Amino acid sequence: MEFIADYGLFLAKVVTFLMAAVVLVALVRAANDKGGQKGSLKLTDLTDSFKTYRQSLEHHLYNESSLKVRDKEEKKAKKKEEKAQKAAAKKQTEAPTQRDPQLFVLTFKGSIDAREVEALREEVTAILSVATDQDEVLVKLESGGGMVHGYGLAASQLARVRKAGVPLTVAVDKVAASGGYMMACVADKLIAAPFAIIGSIGVIAQLPNFNKLLKKNDIEFEQLTAGEFKRTLTMFGENTDKAREKFKTELEETHGLFKGFITEHRPSLNVDEVATGEHWFGNQALGLGLIDEVCTSDEYLFEAANNDRKVLSVSYQQRKNIAEKLAGASAEVADRVLLKWISRGQRPLV
Repeated sequence: MEFIADYGLFLAKVVTFLMAAVVLVALVRAANDKGGQKGSLKLTDLTDSFKTYRQSLEHHLYNESSLKVRDKEEKKAKKKEEKAQKAAAKKQTEAPTQRDPQLFVLTFKGSIDAREVEALREEVTAILSVATDQDEVLVKLESGGGMVHGYGLAASQLARVRKAGVPLTVAVDKVAASGGYMMACVADKLIAAPFAIIGSIGVIAQLPNFNKLLKKNDIEFEQLTAGEFKRTLTMFGENTDKAREKFKTELEETHGLFKGFITEHRPSLNVDEVATGEHWFGNQALGLGLIDEVCTSDEYLFEAANNDRKVLSVSYQQRKNIAEKLAGASAEVADRVLLKWISRGQRPLV
């Protein structure tokens, strides 16, 4: 009994902390709304970064005379290229402005509620305002899944890229499971590291029930609803077999939608074979058709840069004050605690 009382006290503290965190986040967001948009795009030329790495190492590996010869050759080649570009520009004075194809790189590291989708939608919108079918978007994705509606929206953002006719590649170095795989499967090309975790195509929801504990301590719990299935399972009320069956039906329906979404984007995949909730490593996932190639994002980017492709990292960043940073930290703690103890109540996770 003492353990149960301690557990109840701990849960009450957790709920109080979460409520305080939610209020803090709401206040911060309200302040942000008054101040207008507080984010901006950050662009990083990864092609230049690769060149800088190479040059730094070459200065240690080669003697000065060798470097001078190489620099001379590079300058000659650059002048020759500039000359050719100027000549081409003269011939096409009336033609539309030309530019080199770009490889736009996005990074998505997903949380339980996929709140990172707010930045993703800005990044996708920015890229689509300039991208053509000669460009490509590479998304470095890492997520173990989470809330259905959050990851559904995130997957829809990636679908915008494909609908616009811009080639989309998703690279998974660590994990793209459940909702993470829902996002990844949208890609024209899906690559993963050899030991990346792939799959987990299933739906889960779990919550504790304290009804017996309340009854034992003569505590009444009342819940009023309008609509037979406004609430099915509850943490404090008495759950019925009918409510459990309804909730299970809803989970099955969500799973069916999940499978249909994957079939739509990867029609050659045998969904029934892999939609068991299991996960596989990259090497195994390739044989099952869950991915298209075993390759890390580093390999992909390095090869692109070596083939003289322009590689540009795009990220949307919000300027955060101390209160916002505190709110963000609180939200992360809340995610961990809530997932561990009540798995977000009745809301199913993918």
